[in-house]
Amino acid sequence: MEASDRNRPTRRSPLPVRRALRDLGNDVQVWRKLRGLTQTQLADRANVGRRTLVRLEQGEGAVSLEKTLRVLRALGVLEGLSRALDPYESDIGRLRSDEQLPRRVRPRDLTASDDG
Repeated sequence: MEASDRNRPTRRSPLPVRRALRDLGNDVQVWRKLRGLTQTQLADRANVGRRTLVRLEQGEGAVSLEKTLRVLRALGVLEGLSRALDPYESDIGRLRSDEQLPRRVRPRDLTASDDG
């Protein structure tokens, strides 16, 4: 950790993020129990520490994305996450699927009027 990171005040996550972490943790715990696995067994299958799995199930935000994905893979639900995030599975993604994606997205001026 760099000195600038240590001096930076920690911010609390927004409420929707905290809810999503809690819900994800609960879902992981339910999937684990449906599979008949202990925390130790799932942690071993995912190649993560048991404490990491406990933190994930408790909805703590300090678990890395990679370790979260390892746990989801070990539970057999990783593919469902990929499908859920597929932009072409959404209405807007399907509507815009024939458009070419820009190589770069520049910030739009949200204060400008469209009346021109």
